[in-house]
Formats: sequence, C-alpha cells, structure tokens
Amino acid sequence: MAASQVDHESPTPVYRQIAAAIIADIESGTLAVNRRIPSEASLVQRFGVARETVRNAVRFLREEGYVFTVPQRGTYVSDRSGKDDA
Repeated sequence: MAASQVDHESPTPVYRQIAAAIIADIESGTLAVNRRIPSEASLVQRFGVARETVRNAVRFLREEGYVFTVPQRGTYVSDRSGKDDA
C-alpha cells in the first residue's frame, strides 16, 4: 500500500476519500479477502487524519459490505464475489 493523500479542498468528505483508497486496495488485490485491513493507527498515519475520520471510513466500508469486524480481533476484507452491484 502506497502512502495516500487526501484532498481537504475536495467536496468529497475525507472519510469517503479514505474509504475509496481502501476499496481500491481491495479491488486491486492488495488487501485480500479474509485478510485484516491495517489498524486504525496505521491508517491514521497513512492518511494523516484524526482517528475518528478513519473510524468513519471503516464504518462506511462495513455498511457497504467491503469489510467485517470481529470483536477484539480486527476488521477483515469481505468476500464480495457473490454480490451483484447492479
């Protein structure tokens, strides 16, 4: 995963920009199905944002079905191969 920048001047909320970067990592295979995504601390450092912004991005990814969270274990990439995006 390359270091990523967020555009604070963009009309797209920062948490959505972070979510989009993580989705790109998932779709490229950089983050594989059933593998943990980076920790909140790692994402905070990668994007240079507040922890709450990262939490909002992960919450969005969970709501959209890209990741799932196992309490006290971490957040993992979901298997979306059976999902119909249409």
